[in-house]
Amino acid sequence: MPDPATREPLSPWPFAGLVGLACVAFLIGATPVVVGAPWWAVVLLAVVWVVALLLAIGWFTTRPRAVALLPAAVAVLWVATVVGGARFLGWE
Repeated sequence: MPDPATREPLSPWPFAGLVGLACVAFLIGATPVVVGAPWWAVVLLAVVWVVALLLAIGWFTTRPRAVALLPAAVAVLWVATVVGGARFLGWE
């Protein structure tokens, strides 16, 4: 039986995921200035980011590799929103 006072080493994946989420937050924050997206699209992206952050906090120790995938998923959604909005909705 392992000693209860012994801790397993922390995985670097959740830390990388949180750094990635911080980077995606800057992308979302710069979207109305750089891309010219409407306010409602930025608010929806921000809500998605907050949900991803809450998931990352909840999964920090239980699913560390999933935390590292969250910023990639939010970044893909951001690209799809910006490209789709520019192409199909005429954002300038």
